[in-house]
Amino acid sequence: MPRRATLPRETTALIRDSCLCLHVQRAARALARRFDDAFRELGVTHGQFSLLNALNRPSPPGMGDVARLLAMDPTTLSANVKPLERAGLLEVQIDEADRRARRLALTAAGHALLTRAVPIWKRTHARLDRLTSDPKRLRADLLALSGDSGAGR
Repeated sequence: MPRRATLPRETTALIRDSCLCLHVQRAARALARRFDDAFRELGVTHGQFSLLNALNRPSPPGMGDVARLLAMDPTTLSANVKPLERAGLLEVQIDEADRRARRLALTAAGHALLTRAVPIWKRTHARLDRLTSDPKRLRADLLALSGDSGAGR
């Protein structure tokens, strides 16, 4: 039987303890659970809150703009839009300048839900900020890692 190559246990421990990707993914999942728990009373997830918040603009943004802001591919965004559209929280509009393109607009119900969700977000966010030694630096570092200069916000 051929001998299988193995990595030293120290390498496994090094990756476990120092891998930025692993630690960011774990933190993202933990944060998502906290916000999902916080928004549960409103019947939305943290992702749905973020999507609705991305639509709170003077004029409805295009789907491409929203996808870039949320770091989603267009197919994933479309899949996330559908339940919110069915719930009457947003509507998909035809872009008057380019009839092939779509724009996303909050409905009155979407605005109302977002208004109720923001205080929940603020409370939850304040608790999480207290868990970090330098929340502003953490946000700046995460933006740098994501390649986001902060433009387009």
